[in-house]
Amino acid sequence: MPVISLPEGLLKRLLEEAKRRGVSLEELVLDELSSALDPAERGQAYWEAAEAMIERAEEELSKGDLRQASEKIWSAATLAVKAVAWATKGVRPAGHGELWRFVDELAGETGDEDIREGWRAAIAMHVNYHEGWAPEGEVRACLRRVRGLLERLKTLLP
Repeated sequence: MPVISLPEGLLKRLLEEAKRRGVSLEELVLDELSSALDPAERGQAYWEAAEAMIERAEEELSKGDLRQASEKIWSAATLAVKAVAWATKGVRPAGHGELWRFVDELAGETGDEDIREGWRAAIAMHVNYHEGWAPEGEVRACLRRVRGLLERLKTLLP
């Protein structure tokens, strides 16, 4: 994944805005820069970001940073769900409640309960990012479950 450098003041403002919106810095930038794309292209951009984020989770886990790995696992799941929402419905679920409802809708439409299980693993990792209670084995297990979620969601993309 390419890396960019930003002036410290701009980075601080972007991080504050991402926190205010409840999204990662990557997703904030993705939202802003992909706004001119059609829904299918936007879905693809979100999908690419989700795949990159799951790889970053693996890197953080290999370094032993369980909290950062957990947040990257959560981010990968949310980006993947939003990718499917953009590509199939032309909408972006905003906030935790809309994400839960969209995942519920996907699981209901497909009859795939593993979508729910993968989503629950992602939620656990979001909690772990804040609380830091999960041991390494649990973070690894959740990473596997969320990778499975991404595999299932990919089949739903046009």
